[in-house]
Amino acid sequence: MLASITPLGERARRTRWGRTMGWYLVASTAGGALIGALAGALGAGVRVLADPSTLAVGITVVVACVAGLAFDIPVPGLTLPTVHRQVNENWLARYRGWVYGTGFGFQLGLGVVTIVTTATVYVALLLAVLTGSVLAGALVGATFGLVRSLPLLAMRRVHDPEGIRRVLRRAAGWAGRARVLALGCLGVVAAVSLVALVVGA
Repeated sequence: MLASITPLGERARRTRWGRTMGWYLVASTAGGALIGALAGALGAGVRVLADPSTLAVGITVVVACVAGLAFDIPVPGLTLPTVHRQVNENWLARYRGWVYGTGFGFQLGLGVVTIVTTATVYVALLLAVLTGSVLAGALVGATFGLVRSLPLLAMRRVHDPEGIRRVLRRAAGWAGRARVLALGCLGVVAAVSLVALVVGA
């Protein structure tokens, strides 16, 4: 995805990278907000039916984060469930920039309709459910969608093939650090939630 929308490619397709990127960013945020709102609505329904305690919600957060760590480390034998599809890159040659920018962004913002490579996607979705609120769930989802769209900004100064290769090499170099950061975030959320449970007990 990173190499699909670049100033170089957009110029060849006679469109503007800034405009395509703008649609991509907004659509990714909107896709995240939509699925987050749906998750929040589900959580609100669960609250009405079951009225889970603060303790139950806290334990769920800890278990989800620990499970996410197990899948992402990964523990042998565990395979992350996912669909096996990606965005359709044929759209690049078939549609205008704003169309594929919006289409790609929205699908990736939803998080779960393309290949899921990290358990943090599912944890974020569960956290949106646990808010028990459409508005709070939408906020969680919108943040996810926005953050997911930002790596494409790394391509903003790419105007030749070597520039693409350079950014891809840099991205590959950062992949390990990003993975450690994601694992660290899961660990911190689990630890903070566990401490809150112990203190509040």
